[in-house]
Amino acid sequence: MKKSLALLAILPLFTSCATILSGTTAKVTVSTSTGEYARANVDGETYYINGPTEVKVKRGFNKSTITAENDHSRGEVDVEKGFNPTSLGNIILGGIPGYVVDVATGAVTKPTQSSYVINMRPRHAKNEPTEKVEGMGTTVLEQMIVRWDVQSRPQGADIFWRVVSKTPEVKSTNNKYLMTTPYEATKALDIKGLTYQTASNVRIILRCEKEGYMPQEKEFDVRMVLDQEEISAFFRLVKEE
Repeated sequence: MKKSLALLAILPLFTSCATILSGTTAKVTVSTSTGEYARANVDGETYYINGPTEVKVKRGFNKSTITAENDHSRGEVDVEKGFNPTSLGNIILGGIPGYVVDVATGAVTKPTQSSYVINMRPRHAKNEPTEKVEGMGTTVLEQMIVRWDVQSRPQGADIFWRVVSKTPEVKSTNNKYLMTTPYEATKALDIKGLTYQTASNVRIILRCEKEGYMPQEKEFDVRMVLDQEEISAFFRLVKEE
């Protein structure tokens, strides 16, 4: 009797074996055919691809498609799914009920490949509409939102910013007024012509000014800003003598 109770107690541990061991998503590696930066979407999740990048694909019988786009090209690839051998453990250990759970959760399937290459084609090919987001630039990186956090001591200092570029694709700018400190916002960079390849040759200069204090500047590598999705600076102002 005790042995039977013990067996009943551990039996649930073996049901839905594939669901427990494999989960409801599978990891695959994705890259673009050109090896360039792109924003990818799969099963409602967004990823930023820069070389081979790991993404999650939902298991199950529904079709999964990985789409990618950047400033001038886009592409997609379908993820084919096959039988997940791990689910056989349910028939041996948990019986039919556990296998039914795996079918319901999609754990009986998995991608047939561990890596995929997305074939990128020109973004504005014939008959394809040109996309534009008003006020936020027209490329993926111009539209990318970053967090701005600029503080100073004392507060109430004027903040200016400008773009300094070493690449012809991006134009340098004069100082543009941002706001007074403290400044916290979430907004797009809106740097015209910016791509991930040219971003390492572009700088953002923040300048902090307050009457009676010496002005200060801080420099930011735009590629690092894109990776971190943030511009954060603190200015400790020094009084003029």
